[in-house]
Amino acid sequence: MAERPEDLNLPNAVVTRIIKDAIPDGVNVSKEARLAISKAASVFVLYATSCSNNYAMKAKRKTINANDVISAMEEMEFDQFEDPLKHCLEAYRNEQKNKKEANEKKKKEKEVEVQTVEDVMEEEEDDDDNDGDNEKDEDFVAEEDDDDDEEEDEEGGDVESVGPGSVANDNASVSGSATGSVVEISDDDG
Repeated sequence: MAERPEDLNLPNAVVTRIIKDAIPDGVNVSKEARLAISKAASVFVLYATSCSNNYAMKAKRKTINANDVISAMEEMEFDQFEDPLKHCLEAYRNEQKNKKEANEKKKKEKEVEVQTVEDVMEEEEDDDDNDGDNEKDEDFVAEEDDDDDEEEDEEGGDVESVGPGSVANDNASVSGSATGSVVEISDDDG
């Protein structure tokens, strides 16, 4: 609860704005009148809250809802506020419902968009995988050809194999690219 009675007052700027919106142009309100209206509005809000809280407590709830406030208006003998409050409450609920539907619609559209992008990316990956399979097949054929060459070279004895698990001559140099490699061996002893 508030420590001082002034803490329970509504902000002066808010009250002044409400007053200016409620009166016609050209009408001035004195400082004392604004202060009196502010205090009266604060008392009204506190009384309405207290009566609404009583209805919530009777229903064994800790939360005040809109029906509690409308019932409190009857108890406070402000019956003329019931219909405007009900209309405002209905408008508020419709606005919230429309916002929720709009957010759900945006979320669904975004999900569809994300799904479409994922489908496109999967298709591209599939295309890349298919292209990669062809390259792997070509590499496999090239490796088989290299193996055949090595077998022939081993019979001739002039060329040493340079690769994983093989011993190379100190004078051997290897150069190559992704598609093939060249091995040069020199027999210079000098």
